[in-house]
Formats: sequence, C-alpha cells, structure tokens
Amino acid sequence: DCSRKAPHPAHPQALFLSDSMRSFLRSLKPSLGGPTARLPRSMFRTSMRRSMSTAAEGPLAKFKVSGGVNGEFTAKLYTDEMPITTSNFMDLAETGFYDGIHFHRVINNFMLQFGCPHAKDPKSPRAGTGGPNPGTKFQLYGDDAVITRDPRTGCIPDEFTSKISNKPGTLSMANTGQPNSGGSQFFVNTVHNSYLDWFDGSTPSRHPVFGEVVEGMDVVKEIEKTQTNNRDSPLDPVKLETIEIIKE
Repeated sequence: DCSRKAPHPAHPQALFLSDSMRSFLRSLKPSLGGPTARLPRSMFRTSMRRSMSTAAEGPLAKFKVSGGVNGEFTAKLYTDEMPITTSNFMDLAETGFYDGIHFHRVINNFMLQFGCPHAKDPKSPRAGTGGPNPGTKFQLYGDDAVITRDPRTGCIPDEFTSKISNKPGTLSMANTGQPNSGGSQFFVNTVHNSYLDWFDGSTPSRHPVFGEVVEGMDVVKEIEKTQTNNRDSPLDPVKLETIEIIKE
C-alpha cells in the first residue's frame, strides 16, 4: 500500500511557464514512462491554451455524506494550477473509487481526512494506509495526456508549483512525508494550517492544495464537531455516498 501519514497538528498561481513549472516538468520526465512520456509537451500545450483564454471557473465536486452527518458540500477544483492532482481526484471520483468510504480521521480545529479505501469499514485498523490500485491510468483534464500511477504503490507525482495556502475550506493532499507519496487520500482544512504549506518551510510537512469548498461549509464544520475515539475516528461514522464531478 501507498501508506499515508496524515498531517498532524503538533508535527509539523504559478505563472505560465514559470521557472518552478519548468523545473517541475523536468523532474517528471525521467520518472514517468510509457504513455506519460508525452506529459511535458502536452502540459505546455494546455498551459498555452489556457493562458490565451479568459479565466474560467474550474470543475466542481459535489460531496454527499450520510450517517453521523447528513448533507452536501461542493468544492471548486484548481485544474489549471494542479492538473495532475485534480485529474487524479476526478478520475477516482468518476469511477466510484470514493463511494462508500468513511472519514477516518477528524480533528476539531484542524481538518477532516478522507480517501482511504480500507475505510469502507469505519472500524478497519488499516484505515489511513490505502490508496489507488498500482499501475492504473488517468487522463489529464482538458488534455490527451495519460498519467500512470506508480506501478508499485499507486501514488502520483507531487505538484509543488502553485503557492496556494492551506486555508479554511481548502482541499489538500495527504502523504507519507516522502516524495511522490500522495494517492487518493486528502483532507479538508477547517482552520488556516499555513505550516502545512509546501512552500512554508517552518516544518517538514508539504501538502499541496488542489481545491476549495465553495458551498456547504456548514456541513464540513458539522463533521468537524463530531465526537471521535482515541484514533480520531468519528464514533458515529460519516460516510461519503458519492462525489459528483460537474464539468462546466
């Protein structure tokens, strides 16, 4: 499994073809083979198209939860700034990967963590250690490039390119603390956790933001307030029924 180390409270827009984006693309080229070898050229084309067009709202993800909390919340996805991370998330959502998974870690005044397939059983001791199936593929949103998840772990490349802070309501990638160790797990910040920013430098934590809740923050706050056990799992499990991707 591509084990996930969740962010811990005690532990501690890129411009078109910026230097950081160039460095990022160069770093990807030797580590991605097969269909992903076309990624740099494709990403340059995508960036050029988007740079010449007017700014548009990104796709939306509508979350429907049940159990300990019933309701919906909607997040905007930063597809321009985080094309790999958002496309990975959208693929998992649209293929039903997230359906039936429970929030396995909830900490008041910190965040809600979600996305481990083992958490379909809310009492599983393996909750927080799973990820996508190794070697599976997904297509970049608005492009023809195909990304292959790590053939051993199912993880995706880090996207440390856009300086978007872990503010309240933002969606951010969970990881083990090692490079390229994110997969399907993410968390929703309920306070401003700036020390989790990949560009902060005050702690080793590096968690890139890829979306933001734009509707239903009251549901997020209700989940945040649920009673939890000594593993930070809700006593009354909160299940994600579905994530609907709305492409505008």
